[in-house]
Amino acid sequence: MFHFCQIVATPFVRFFFPTKFIGKKNIPKGACIIVSNHTSNADAANLATHTWEKKYYLAKKELFKSKFVGGVLKSWGGIPIDRAGNDLSAIKESLKVLKNGKKLVIYPEGTRNNNENMELGEVKQGAAMLAIKGKVPVVPMFVLKKPKLWRRNKVFVGQPFELSDFYGKKLSSEELASASKIIEDKINNLREYALNSLTKKK
Repeated sequence: MFHFCQIVATPFVRFFFPTKFIGKKNIPKGACIIVSNHTSNADAANLATHTWEKKYYLAKKELFKSKFVGGVLKSWGGIPIDRAGNDLSAIKESLKVLKNGKKLVIYPEGTRNNNENMELGEVKQGAAMLAIKGKVPVVPMFVLKKPKLWRRNKVFVGQPFELSDFYGKKLSSEELASASKIIEDKINNLREYALNSLTKKK
């Protein structure tokens, strides 16, 4: 069902939000966590229609209030999460996804960022915690601009990395903060690369 919907949706998403994915081959086979800045609801649709494999997305639970919308989101891999605190159900579901060799997409800022300079907001610790507990690679991604109708955009995918230095350790708040800083730095490095490529083009 997912791939049927994907095939139907792809031409429409690509027509309305023309996007070029750079470095898509950096996404490894098997389980991983893709971490990205979050500019709009089109971010997930763009990724889903530019890569074939089904991915799972952590999304705020408020989006699932409607049975119809919630059903659609879940069919596309949506996992509801309560952003107010530790959501054990979402954590367990996310780890299950990774254990099954699937890909999990997390927007570590926890919300959409409409900053005109595309500066990354505060990175939450959930992505780092799941990557460490799941012992899976992390793939940084950066959306260059907020998607707008018919405006060409670019999405940059960086090299995967692992937080293996934290495997087997007791995850104190300090350890998680350090691991989250690595994720933040990787996305920011990709941001700098993306912005430099835009400057060179001009």
